[in-house]
Amino acid sequence: MRSKYPEIELEDLNRSLLQRGRSALVDLKRKIIAMYAQGMSVREIKRFLEEQYKVEVSSDLISTVTDSVIEDVLEWQSRPLESMYPVIFFDALRVKIRDEGSVRNKAVYLALGIQRDGTKDVLGLWIQQSEGAKFWLGVMNELKNRGIQDILIAVIDGLKGFPEAITAVFPETEVQTCIVHLIRNSLSYCNWKQRQPVARELKNIYSAETAEIAAKRLDELEKSEWGKKIPAIAQSWRRVWDQVVPFFGYTPEIRKMIYTTNAIESLHMQVRKVIKNRGHFPSDEAATKLIYLVLRDITKKWQKAPINWTSASAHFAIQFGPRFDAL
Repeated sequence: MRSKYPEIELEDLNRSLLQRGRSALVDLKRKIIAMYAQGMSVREIKRFLEEQYKVEVSSDLISTVTDSVIEDVLEWQSRPLESMYPVIFFDALRVKIRDEGSVRNKAVYLALGIQRDGTKDVLGLWIQQSEGAKFWLGVMNELKNRGIQDILIAVIDGLKGFPEAITAVFPETEVQTCIVHLIRNSLSYCNWKQRQPVARELKNIYSAETAEIAAKRLDELEKSEWGKKIPAIAQSWRRVWDQVVPFFGYTPEIRKMIYTTNAIESLHMQVRKVIKNRGHFPSDEAATKLIYLVLRDITKKWQKAPINWTSASAHFAIQFGPRFDAL
């Protein structure tokens, strides 16, 4: 992600800053953006500059600098993408945003793509109060218009309307539900003493060699003491079983890559660290700006593919043939 800052009239700065010249102005803008990216409010940035640098900067100037980020967001959100992604994780984090006079819980949806060389890239972010097939169809069309021709596997966690939308745009994509989300959801029905034995029973299911064996073990769990005591567990797996089944058709190497959405959950955790003290955002745009800056800082560190990618890519090539090798 690149960042460029629009020109700001030097008259907006105090006389002491003017005497330092243009380089000081550029440095100041960078400091403001960096502090904003760390979750500091306009008031906090203003106070910090006064205390640490003895520079008096107006709140309007700080807002002007941070508002300039939206140009970077628009450029980033419309940049061309790769033609094929072996795996894309789709997930959401919830933030509070003021909308039409009241504060609402809205979802910030992120798409984290694994590229053909194994490196990661955040493909985009979308803010929406409620999801559905129409929303996801718009996201899929946007991704296609930006150059994506094929997605081999899309990993999700129960996103409403997603399977129908992605199938309409990328008909060959296999939709895989996140196994770890399923496990966590199942264990949420258990008390602490029950979790360990139930987790062992669930492992028998998702570690099965084939879908048929997995289905048999799910039946056994449902009829077991645990299944009768906590019927909601088996029921939660059956509701999304069609999106679990593809998992058993992959080799262990591919399973490791799609087993969980931990990659995107880690991303969410880092974003939450920055925004947790903000209370709520005044607008969708304000939330987008800050989250974009946080993502930009995080993704600067993403330079290498995971250690097991060489082995995994060979299995992707065998499993998906020319679709994986397509440029």
